[in-house]
Amino acid sequence: MNATTRSLVSEFVGTFILVLFGCGAVHAGVLTGAQVGLWQVAIVWGLGVMFAVYLCGGISGAHINPAITIALAFWGRFEWNRVAGYVAAQVAGAFVAAAFLFVMFSGFLEKKEKDMGVKRGEPGSIVTAMCYGEFHPNPAGLPQDQPWSDAQWRKFQTLVPTSRALLTEVLATAILALVVFGVTDSRNTAAPPPYLAPIIIGLTVAALISIAAPLTQACFNPARDFGPRLFTFLAGWGTAALPGINGTSWLTVYIAAPIVGAVAGGGIYQYALLPAFTVPQATLAPAAKQRKS
Repeated sequence: MNATTRSLVSEFVGTFILVLFGCGAVHAGVLTGAQVGLWQVAIVWGLGVMFAVYLCGGISGAHINPAITIALAFWGRFEWNRVAGYVAAQVAGAFVAAAFLFVMFSGFLEKKEKDMGVKRGEPGSIVTAMCYGEFHPNPAGLPQDQPWSDAQWRKFQTLVPTSRALLTEVLATAILALVVFGVTDSRNTAAPPPYLAPIIIGLTVAALISIAAPLTQACFNPARDFGPRLFTFLAGWGTAALPGINGTSWLTVYIAAPIVGAVAGGGIYQYALLPAFTVPQATLAPAAKQRKS
């Protein structure tokens, strides 16, 4: 196995781990009531990030997110000719993780749909599809002990229109990318030692989920959404999953917005923060200039 193949396998494995832990926590919370409060789900997502980066970071860099891969390439930190392979591996890892979760939780998925009076493939089946792909607002905000109501969903949906969902995903992913760029840059004198960077990144993800999850289910990662969403489309949810009840949001909110946000966050780091870590020649003392020459 050559270095390129090892990197792709690494991205597949890393994204698989991320989605298995993160979407697994969502399954446990939504379907069994196992999680108590949003923070428990959020911190499991953060732990999934940490585990993936510690395991795969030394092989592929553990991008585990197409938005981060594209942002790194856009700002010259990654080769463009490797982007497509990384993105494909990330989506595939997320898809396979979703398949495993489907098998593991199939009984609970059926029970949830029966309890809420929905049939898989109908609009109301987002009450289980939300364990995979994402919707805005978060369907978990609806009463979970009552039958699904299309009218109730339409009223609830007005709380987070597409414009607010786009803003949420762009802003949150920009912050995530800003942190990734900052804590992995050796020129940043305030960055933690490299072996602590995955912890900071994981906690950043957990904190952002704690804010954004009620609004958009907190994507920040096109592979994390599209891989599982594609699986549910093929596994019986059909158009309830893709394109889904939010129309084109699967593309705009959950793919385009994280990419735009990540590129913007990387740009903020490159142009607003990074120059502070570079000492201009004019500020060096004469002796330091002489030593450098």
